[in-house]
Amino acid sequence: MSWKESSVMDQKVQLIGDWLKGEYSVTDLSEIYGVSRTTVYKLIERYEERGISGLEELSKAPVNHPNATPQETIDKIVEMKLKKQNEGPKKIVAKLYQWWPDESWPAVSTTGEILKRQGLVKPRKRKRRVQPYSEPFLGCDKPNRVWSADYKGQFKTRDGKLCYPLTITDNYSRYLLQCRGLSHPDHAQTQPWFEWTFREYGLPEAIRTDNGTPFASVSLGGLSKLSVWFIKLGIRPERIEPGHPEQNGRHERMHLTLKEYTLNPPKANMAKQQKAFEEFNYDLNFGRPHEAIGQKVPGSIYYPSDRAYPKKIPEIEYDGDMVVKKVRRGGELYWKGNFIYVAQVLAREAIALKQLDEHLWEIYFGFCSLGVLNEKKGKVIPHKSKSRRSSKVKRK
Repeated sequence: MSWKESSVMDQKVQLIGDWLKGEYSVTDLSEIYGVSRTTVYKLIERYEERGISGLEELSKAPVNHPNATPQETIDKIVEMKLKKQNEGPKKIVAKLYQWWPDESWPAVSTTGEILKRQGLVKPRKRKRRVQPYSEPFLGCDKPNRVWSADYKGQFKTRDGKLCYPLTITDNYSRYLLQCRGLSHPDHAQTQPWFEWTFREYGLPEAIRTDNGTPFASVSLGGLSKLSVWFIKLGIRPERIEPGHPEQNGRHERMHLTLKEYTLNPPKANMAKQQKAFEEFNYDLNFGRPHEAIGQKVPGSIYYPSDRAYPKKIPEIEYDGDMVVKKVRRGGELYWKGNFIYVAQVLAREAIALKQLDEHLWEIYFGFCSLGVLNEKKGKVIPHKSKSRRSSKVKRK
């Protein structure tokens, strides 16, 4: 039998690491790594005699390297890593100095390179982040100009069920439009309550949220299924900067009051918790004068929007100087003979492209600029910083 396809040295090191754990027999290791029991015994013997260097094949490289880390040092670093495979170079170096303080040990960076060369460091997964919001916020100078929405932090009712309170407020009047306890903050549960709120109070010009689910995603423009729906309704989805809740400060302050009056302690079950939310909702709107609006109650200055929720979601129309294309069901755009990925969330939606120069096209979905299509590179470059942009867009 022979070694499996991959780095032979990597597998030898891993085999010795598994053996050091004491969880596998020689027979187990033979079966796992696809080699004979004789080979396993041989590797263990070589490791015990010469450390990790005993696993290496004979090399034709020069014997002496004046600037190289001594093999004995490398062996100690690798041995320590094999015993504690979840520890990184910082902890390994610290322990080496703790146990052998009189010896000279490599820097953390060098130790990391040694571990990497031995195949003992896994590359970090790149964390995908939501694309920054790139438009200025609308002013809150009248009712229904800007609403704010968020999920108050989840908690358990006394029967052990999780509750996620969805809250929607009018930023100008501080009127609490919706406070609904849901079992999960996903699109399927969120959209129906936004629709109920739209039917009851009409449509705002913008809705300001954070960058979490279901309001945003890692898709182009930070779009989510919910925000795509907002745009089709003519509502601008605004998103605060990550780590800056003060940009939605009025809404956050309301959450503190909500917690104080409805969650100390949580109620027995979801139905009783929702009743507490509704009582708080009414009291906040009609029983609590607010200093920021001249000691008036929010219900005395709020009025519904004159933009009613439509019977049919309108189609987006673009100006004639834009090239309109429909995104394919896989999220790709067919452009001049090539398939270019845009966003899955825009599948079967109409987007528009406006030429900036010979090879650059700005991409819009409705009134939202999402990024720039670079024909030479064959990909879409997302916007990365705040700037003032506008599109020529009409609605039926």
